[in-house]
Amino acid sequence: MGAAKDRLSVAIEAAHDDVARSASLKEPYDYYPVDWVEPYLGRRRKVGWDLYGLLGIGKTDKHRMHAQHGRNYQFFGAPVGLIFTIDRVMAAGSLIDYGMFLQSIMVAARGRSLDTCPQVAFTRFHRIISAHLDIPDSQMVVCGMSLGYADPSRVENSLVTHREDVDAFTTHHE
Repeated sequence: MGAAKDRLSVAIEAAHDDVARSASLKEPYDYYPVDWVEPYLGRRRKVGWDLYGLLGIGKTDKHRMHAQHGRNYQFFGAPVGLIFTIDRVMAAGSLIDYGMFLQSIMVAARGRSLDTCPQVAFTRFHRIISAHLDIPDSQMVVCGMSLGYADPSRVENSLVTHREDVDAFTTHHE
């Protein structure tokens, strides 16, 4: 919170805005597939273009896309920025448990009229985050999360993404 969050945001934004430095950063783990396939590629693009459409950012407006993506590192203006880590000795399956842990925090926040935004965008900057927050090498950054009150006047908060029908991913056995 406060000055600590601001210092972290400034450091990450500096790296994000430095093209050469940003390109040299490596993810601590594979979050996204190397080769996207359908239907996931189409779904991902639709959400992105729907969001950018609401914001009036065209497909060729790389500067405004970069700036919008950079809002992640300001925790979208939320007063609290959370960084989540996991011990590196844990196997990939532990990330399933971690997801449930994150969802529990998000549900608890909603129960207290707070809003959250989980953000994998932070992982690429794990070395900067670790240095600023004194996170030991034995820990891996899983994600960040903004915590505060959503601003209903911001157009991006009106985005509603498509959800597959249950029958599209469920096999019923009777």
